[in-house]
Parts: sequence; structure tokens; C-alpha cells
Amino acid sequence: MSHRRRPHAPGPPPPPEDGGGDYSPQSPGKAPRIRPWPERRVLALALAFRAVNALLVRTYFNPDEHWQCLEVAHHIAFGYGHLTWEWKRGLRGYLHPLIFAALYKFLGFLHLDTPWFMVMAPRLLQSVFAAFGDLYLYKLSKLIFNEHAAQWTLFSQLVNWFMFFCITRTLSNSLETVLTVAGLYYWFIAIESSKGISVISKQQASSYQSPHSRKVALLIAALACAIRPTSAITWLYVGLLDFIYIKSKCRFLFLEVIPIGAIVLAATTFLDWWMYGSRVIVPLNFLKFNLFSSGGDYYGTHVFHWYFTQGFPSMIWTFLPLSVFGVIKSQEWRLSGLIAWVLGVYSILGHKEFRFVLPVLPLALMFSGYFLAAMSQFKGKNLHGKRHFSRLQLSVILLIITNVPMALYMSLFHQRGTEDVMFYLSKEAHNGRVKGVLFLMPCHSTPYYSTLHSSLPMRFLDCTPSDNKGTLDESDRFLMNPLDFVGEVIGNLSSFSHIVLFESEERHIIQLLLHDSFQEVRRFFHSHFKIDRDLQSSVVVYSRRDVL
Repeated sequence: MSHRRRPHAPGPPPPPEDGGGDYSPQSPGKAPRIRPWPERRVLALALAFRAVNALLVRTYFNPDEHWQCLEVAHHIAFGYGHLTWEWKRGLRGYLHPLIFAALYKFLGFLHLDTPWFMVMAPRLLQSVFAAFGDLYLYKLSKLIFNEHAAQWTLFSQLVNWFMFFCITRTLSNSLETVLTVAGLYYWFIAIESSKGISVISKQQASSYQSPHSRKVALLIAALACAIRPTSAITWLYVGLLDFIYIKSKCRFLFLEVIPIGAIVLAATTFLDWWMYGSRVIVPLNFLKFNLFSSGGDYYGTHVFHWYFTQGFPSMIWTFLPLSVFGVIKSQEWRLSGLIAWVLGVYSILGHKEFRFVLPVLPLALMFSGYFLAAMSQFKGKNLHGKRHFSRLQLSVILLIITNVPMALYMSLFHQRGTEDVMFYLSKEAHNGRVKGVLFLMPCHSTPYYSTLHSSLPMRFLDCTPSDNKGTLDESDRFLMNPLDFVGEVIGNLSSFSHIVLFESEERHIIQLLLHDSFQEVRRFFHSHFKIDRDLQSSVVVYSRRDVL
């Protein structure tokens, strides 16, 4: 499991007296050395890029971005906001939402809680976390490989479409990804030092090494597990694999792992007790529901090989072959094994989502960066001695044209209607033109009070899992027969000033809406493609005539 530099690594290691991570291409004659990028410059670049990234993400991806984070944070900060059934059963911890609750409090204190800031400020805050994740991935790649590979790793991280699409969203998986990369960086410094085998020169080790690096890694790992208990899957692999190399195993277990884990667990448990008002052990409840009772299967299942054949290949996209070649060429089996381990364990679970394996996507992109650095050694010439596009240049062009348009389309257009409609309603409510809203669409299709930011009565179709299997929730019942459902369950529509629904269901109840003195006021584009059942091409807003 050594990380000793290999003869086929992209470029020879620098001499010990150089102390840098420079890389010299193996080509005839003298080749310019790769200049190291100052970490401040890398961080500044990442901060600027992720800020623009956050501003360009205007679409809806997963309900948890709003309903398990921002909605809870809004409830904490302003005293109103809907708490889903998971919070009533003690399945979620308050550590992650409290970060954004503090942001909301700050906005309220400065009187900046306007519609635009309420929508964009949380993603801009997450963009700061994402930028530090980019920095630590750069540092990790530099530590394990070299400066050149680190630069190409940063390129891969910034260009990959799914990372652009997801990392600035306020999902707990996004913050878990940042913590995982940072924790692995500190862990690799510590474990290599304890083994006495270094991937870096002695002078580099003196500049990198911190006597507390392993404790920092364990603290970050504990925080990642506190935010997402399933992060333990990653750290179980990392810890057990390197445990055999640790010289003082008893000291490691009883003076580092157990104390740090116990302190973080105790702190987050007391925090949850205080917020819930009762003694709740969130990690235990979370694992029991999602792992042991397969409660997540209620929201759909996939075949066991989905992550390997569809999910992860869709995320890494055209970087996949480069990452595979990078794994083979680098022979860095520990990190590649971690990727396979995480994908394999999550494959056992029936309910699968792209975001669950987001923490290992940067690691796969790191191998892509390694292989791109290796490709840069070769300069192509045709038979007449004239330069032509090298394999590296062609690869970069291919990566850009296959990732950048997709990132922009998915972030700016695909499923943006449900975001746009709430931003519109928040401005209308801010101006006093909304009295109540009814959402006749599948549950959690839109943001809620965290975007509206007005304490007005709202109603959405409930989809709380039933203890009786086969029982249809309100969302399913509405989609089966919209007209009958509205008449039997909703009843009088006059208590709402606005009704929001997808165009696919509008045609079933439009006569009822017109009969009850509602008329269309806005229509927002949502999607070009079929998502779940029918094509949800647009989101439509109806308002009572007496409100207009």
C-alpha cells in the first residue's frame, strides 16, 4: 500500500534539495519546469469560480436541498417553516441546518432578508465551502502525485459537469464531500509519517507535516459522520486499511479515535436533544431507518449494479476513461479501492441516488488529473515533422465541449420552473399580493417557506410514508385522478389566493379552476424532457380574480 513514487509516474520526483513538487516532462532536450501554484492563488481562483458557479445554479435537483436544510434553518431562524416527517421521527441532525440558520439570522439582522438574498445567500455560503474542497483536493493530489498532477486535478474538478451542478447546492452531501477530501488530506500526511514511507521529500515532509494532522483528520471525519452518518462507510475503509501500519495501536484507539469520536458524538447529541426537546440519538435512528429497515426504499429502488453501470458513469461523464487509465498507470490502489468500496457498499442498498456517492467523485477526478499530467509529456508530430493537436489537447477539448454545455444546461434550464415560481411568489408576497398558496403537484416539488419568506398559509400534497404497505399518499392519489382528489380532499379552493401546478395536471382541472374564479397569471418553463411520469414542461400559477 506504499505511496512511493514509481518509475512510470508522470515525471521524475524533484531532488531532495529542491523541496518542490515540480514536474519535468520526460522529453528530449530541456523542458520547462512546472511552477508550483501558491495555495492562496488556488483558493482565490476556487472562490471566484464557485461564486459564479453558485449564481449560475438556478434549477431544482433534489428536495433535500431545501426541505432537509434550508426549510429547517428558516424554521430555526424565523420561527416558521415546515418540518418534514423525518424531523418528527428524529432521523435528521441539526448541525448542518444550524450553519444556514446562522446565515439567515445574519441576513435578518442586516435587513437583507429580501427575496434575492434568501435564495442566493445560502448557495454563496456553500460555494465558500466548495472552494475549500477544491483547494484540499489540489493539495491531496500534490501530496500523493506531484504539482503537475494537482494542477490537472483542479482542472478536472472545475470542469466536471456534475460537480458544477451539485457542489454549491445546500445538500448535506455537498458539505460531506468537502469534509471527506479535507480529512483525507490530513490523514494521508499522518499515516505516511507514521509508516515512515513518504510520497514526498524530507524537506516537503517538514513543511507538510503537523504533529496533530491525524487528530485533525479524525475530527473532520467525525464531523462528516455527524452531518451524514453514512460517511462512516468511507472512514471505516480508510481507518481499517491503515490500522495495520500504525505503530501504537492502543494509543491510536484509546487516545485519539475514541475520545475525538465521543466528544463530537456527545456535542451533536446534546445539540439534537436541545433542538428536539427530547432525548434523540439521530445517528442510530438514521442508520436503523436507512440501512437496517430499508426505509429509503419507499422512495424507489434501483438494480444493484446501478452505481457502476449508470449512476457514477453519468456523474464522472467523459472523465471516466481518463480516470480508469489514471488508476492503472498510477497503481494507487488505496484510493481507487476506496472508490470501489463506497460504490460497492451503497450498491447493497435498494434506494440509490447520485448524491450519495458524491464524496468519491473528486477522488476519481484526481486520477483523471494524474493521467492528463502523464499525457502532457508527449508532443505529437505528423510524418512531415509538423505539429498537430496532441492527445492532451484533443482530450481537453473533448472534456470541455462535453462537460461545460451540459453543466450550463442542467444548472440554468433543466427543472428550473419550480425554483422560478417560488421566487416569483416570494416577490408577490413581499408586496402583499399573496394570501395563501396551494401546490397541486408531487410533494416537495418546490422550495417552501425558506424561499417565500412570509408566514402565509400554504398547503402541499403530503407523502409521508405509511406504516401500511400499499397505502397511497396524497401525491399518488392526486396524480391518479386530479379532479376527484381536489373535490374530495381539498374541497373549497377559495381559501387560497394562488394555486401552483404542472402543465401536465393543469388540463385535468382547468375547468374547475375557471369555475372557482381562478385565472392563469404566470407560466414558467420547467423541462424539455420527461422526468417522472408525464412531461412536466412548465409550471403554471393561477390566482383568484379578486386578488389581481
